[in-house]
Amino acid sequence: MTAASTPAPGSVAPPLDPATKSMDELVALCKRRGFVYPASEIYGGLNGFWDYGPLGTALKNAIRDHWWKHSVECPPLDPDTGEPVSIVGLDSSIIQNPRTWEASGHVGGFSDPMVDCTETKKRYRADQVEVLVVEGRGKWAFMENQPDTIAKKLKKAGVALDDGERKLLPDFDLSEFASIIAPDTDKPGTFTEPREFNLMFSTYVGALATEDNKAYLRPETAQGIFLNYKNVLDTMRVKVPFGIAQIGKSFRNEVTPRNFIFRSREFEQMEMEWFCAPEDSPKWYEFWKQERMDWWKTLGIAEANLRFRDHDDDELAHYSRMCVDVEYKYPFTAPGFGELEGVAHRGCFDLTQHQEHSKTKMEYFDQERQLAAKAEGKSKEEIDAVSKYIPNVIEPASGLTRAVLVLLCEAFTPTPDRKGSAYIMSFKPKFAPVKAGVFPLVNKDGMPEVARKLYLSLREKHAVEYDAKQSIGKRYARMDEIGTPFCFTVDGDTLDDQTVTVRERDTLAQERIHVDQVEAYLDAKLAE
Repeated sequence: MTAASTPAPGSVAPPLDPATKSMDELVALCKRRGFVYPASEIYGGLNGFWDYGPLGTALKNAIRDHWWKHSVECPPLDPDTGEPVSIVGLDSSIIQNPRTWEASGHVGGFSDPMVDCTETKKRYRADQVEVLVVEGRGKWAFMENQPDTIAKKLKKAGVALDDGERKLLPDFDLSEFASIIAPDTDKPGTFTEPREFNLMFSTYVGALATEDNKAYLRPETAQGIFLNYKNVLDTMRVKVPFGIAQIGKSFRNEVTPRNFIFRSREFEQMEMEWFCAPEDSPKWYEFWKQERMDWWKTLGIAEANLRFRDHDDDELAHYSRMCVDVEYKYPFTAPGFGELEGVAHRGCFDLTQHQEHSKTKMEYFDQERQLAAKAEGKSKEEIDAVSKYIPNVIEPASGLTRAVLVLLCEAFTPTPDRKGSAYIMSFKPKFAPVKAGVFPLVNKDGMPEVARKLYLSLREKHAVEYDAKQSIGKRYARMDEIGTPFCFTVDGDTLDDQTVTVRERDTLAQERIHVDQVEAYLDAKLAE
C-alpha cells in the first residue's frame, strides 16, 4: 500500500510524512470547506490577516477548550506532592497603559531586522532570508525554507541547489550585499542595509490622535498576566508556586507574514506564567518542558513530527535565561522543523521591571519559609532574606492559531484511490469540528423521521450534522473532507430491527449497532 492509498476496511493507514503534503492543496481545501478564509477577501484581502470559517472556529474552540481544561480546570500533578498544581485563569485587556511596554522592553527593543529591495520595493525580514552561494557563479536569496522560488533563476544560470552552500542573510558582511540577487528580482545588489523595524501596532486612546494619547495593541498576552500578579495574590487563595493562564488575541506587525496562518499579524495565544521560588526554577523548567510536549501528543500529533530544540545563547530573548522550543515538521519546513511553542525561563525580569517602573512592590512573602527560619534561630536579616523574594517565572507560550495549523497539517491526507473524495481530514475524533453525520439512506419510507429523531437527540451533547441531500456516497465524501470521524445511516433495515450503520472515516469500516446504543458509542469514541 502506498502512503497516500486508501486503507482496507478495518485497517488504519500509517501517518503521512508532512513532506509529502502540499500546502497549496491544503489551503484550497480550507477555503472550500470553510476552515479558513482570507480576511476582507471581497476587497482584495489584507496580507497577514485571516478569518476562521465555521469549521475553523469549531476546531479552534476545541483546541482552546482542551488547553484550558488541562491548564486551569484539571492541571497536572506536582511531581513532589502528587497533588494538582495551582493555576488560575485571566482575561486581560488588549490595550494596556503604554508604560507597560516601556517597562517590558517592547518599545525600545521589540523589533526585527528589515531589508528592502530597491528594485521591487518589497520588504523582507533579514533573519528569514536564506542565500544560496555557488562559488564563482553567484548568490541567490529566497525566503527561509522556500528554495523552490528561485528554481527558474538557477536553471537559467545552469546551477542547482546542491551545488552550493545555504546561509542566512545576516551572516554576510554588508560589502557582500552587492553580489546577492534578492528573491523577486534578477539584479544583484538591490538589498538595502538592514534596519530595525518595531513590530507593535500603535493606536490612540481618546478623541485626539496625539503622542500623549498613543497606545499599543499588545504583542503578547504575558504582560497582562504580570500586571495582575499582585491582584491574583491578593484576591485568590494561591501561594508560590502557582500559575496564571490566559488565552487571547495578540498583534505583531510582521514584516513578511507567510506560510498561510503560520506567521500572521493577528493571532491568538495560549500562555501560562508559572511563578516559583528562584531556587526551584530549574526543576519547574524541566517539568513544564515535558508537560507541554506530552500535551501536544494528546492532540493526535505523530511523535515523529515533534521535537525539542534548545535555544543557543545568541537566540535568547533579553529576558530569558533558558528557552526551548517544541517544534513541528510542517509541510513547508520538511524535512526540517518549525516553531510551535516556546518554554522560557524568564527569571524575575518582568516583575522586577514592573516594580521599578510602577513603584509597586512585587515581592512575595513566604510565610512557611519565615516560620522555618525562625525555628532554626536565624537572625531577622536572614529571615527576611529567605522569606521575601521576587518569584522567577517559567513561561510555556504557544499560539492557538498555530495549533490550528498543526492539526490541519497533521490531519490533511490525500486519498487518490478513494472513491468520491481526493482528501480526508483525519482529525483525532474529539477535535473534529463535526463529530458525526446522521443520514437517512433515502428520503422516504420513514427513514428521514428516524434519522432526524436520532440527530435531535445527539445534538444535545455533540456537534453533529443531519444531511439528507444527494447520494449517500457524496454525503460520505463531504464528511470525509471536513474530518467527521463517524457517520450513522438509517436504512430500510432500521425500521425492522432498530439498528443503524456506523461508518468510520479513516478505515471505511462499517458495523451495525442498535439505535439506542449510538449515543454511548459516540461518547466512548470521543473520549479516546
